[in-house]
Amino acid sequence: MKLNEIRNNPGAHKRKLKVGRGSSSGLGKTSGRGVKGAKARTGNQVHGFEGGQMPLHMRMPKRGFRNIFANDFSEVNIGRLQKAIDDKRLDASARITEEVLRKSGLAHKSRDGVRLLGKGEISAKLDIEVAGVSAGARAAVEKAGGSVTTTFKKKVYMNKKGEPGKRQQRRAKSAETRAARKGGQA
Repeated sequence: MKLNEIRNNPGAHKRKLKVGRGSSSGLGKTSGRGVKGAKARTGNQVHGFEGGQMPLHMRMPKRGFRNIFANDFSEVNIGRLQKAIDDKRLDASARITEEVLRKSGLAHKSRDGVRLLGKGEISAKLDIEVAGVSAGARAAVEKAGGSVTTTFKKKVYMNKKGEPGKRQQRRAKSAETRAARKGGQA
């Protein structure tokens, strides 16, 4: 074998089809794109267009909606907490916070923190600090001799001036009047 005899294996390299090289090539002038219209233009594709027929994404039924203002919690059951303590992934004597739960792999990333749920059994006495807790989980932890504190505060949406929006201002004002009325009755 000599250097001038080195070749790719047959079929390993396919030459790019050259369009617009004269009418005798069969792909001259309009380069196989036909004439005019959106599809003849460079960089233009009509995605999802089905020739005027109702497109698939419009034919499919739409169900429900996604609340963009909903709270996003990572959920951890007390049964998983107990299993992590038994497996020595968590220290029962230390304070258990969201950061500790994430480092031990019990909670995934979430926008608003970790919420403790009541599925499973717990026997360890724990001091837990999380964003939210269900009533069943709180009862189970307190029954085992532990304590739960919540840190979640609802986000207040601000206007352009940096003060709470009209709705928050109205709610705060009505809360003050209710408190004043209760104070007057007592």
